[in-house]
Amino acid sequence: MSVAFLLCWRFGTLVGVSRRAEVILALFGFVFHVIFGMAYLLVPSYFGTVLATDRLPVVHLGSSVSGTILLALSASAVGPPSVETVGALLWGCGVGVFIAALLWSVGDELRRGETGTSTHRAKFEWVDRYANRFIPVAFAYLAIGAYELVARSTALPGLTDGYFPRITHLLAAGFAALLVFTLGVRLAPRFLGVPAPKELTAVVLPAGALGPVLIAFGLSSGSVFVAGALAEATAFICFAALYLVVYFRSERRRVGAESILAGVGSGVAGVSIGLTVAAGPLFDSSPVPAGALSAHLQLNLLGFLGLVVVGFAFLFYPPTAGRFRGATARTARMAIAVLVVGLTISVVGRLAGWSVLSSFGDGVVLLGAIGYGYLLIRLLVEIGARQAT
Repeated sequence: MSVAFLLCWRFGTLVGVSRRAEVILALFGFVFHVIFGMAYLLVPSYFGTVLATDRLPVVHLGSSVSGTILLALSASAVGPPSVETVGALLWGCGVGVFIAALLWSVGDELRRGETGTSTHRAKFEWVDRYANRFIPVAFAYLAIGAYELVARSTALPGLTDGYFPRITHLLAAGFAALLVFTLGVRLAPRFLGVPAPKELTAVVLPAGALGPVLIAFGLSSGSVFVAGALAEATAFICFAALYLVVYFRSERRRVGAESILAGVGSGVAGVSIGLTVAAGPLFDSSPVPAGALSAHLQLNLLGFLGLVVVGFAFLFYPPTAGRFRGATARTARMAIAVLVVGLTISVVGRLAGWSVLSSFGDGVVLLGAIGYGYLLIRLLVEIGARQAT
């Protein structure tokens, strides 16, 4: 489903859907559905246990997929206003089921401080234990963001004014990015065989936990907004530095590691634009280019979250495990390269105000997304067929 939403998003970007529809397809559809799936797989194991139910994820999937579709239709001005309300309720219910399933699974282990770190990986234990403390923070952001989404289109009292960018920052930076940081400092070292530096980990996670709330509640309010942008920029830069240290110290070169490398670089570029936008009014600087916010969106959703998702997907499901045409490391790296090249062209076109160039870049990204989708779906179908027999 994540791949399906990715393809819908990139096709929609190419033909010119509204920005809100683009964000919903990208964040609620593509990014969140792969995070939901991987969280069911990883979070219980990080607390030394297993998922307590195999039924609730099915309910969650149906609710979140249908909710995302309805929200995207509403953002595209399709259907009556009730479409948004029903979509928000379905998506919010899916989130509630998701959080309940994981709390049911890890509640006792969370209270006991379990890490699931095996004895022969003692060098990873400090980072593992420290990172686990921030997983509940990420889920709190998800719960608040989902509630605000529902309150925005119903009679429920909201914690904010319902401004859509506040909600998306709570969800994208607060849940998605923070969970990438928390899981990433555990995952990347294991795939690459190099422990994460403790000093950088100690900075990344608190900054990544503080930044989103300041940004979301400080939008358009000067110094609070700037403080949040600074905290978020610190988290992104330190996470990029952490991954660079692990990547270049490692002797392993797995398919997908380069995609994460490009993703963290894109994230730094994205938050740099965000910091410029936030701090500009304080210094009476000249207005940012008209396409800066669009470039910021592409760099964060497609660049950071997207390329990191693609990278970890290929690390968990290497195409070389398949027995179909194109199931090679070279094909996977080509798909990643096309995504990176397309993103670069698209961002340059947006910043320069050249719509033809940005559209060309979006078309290149769509080709890369098709390549990634082909490899991942074919492999997952093949794995399912093997398990069935």
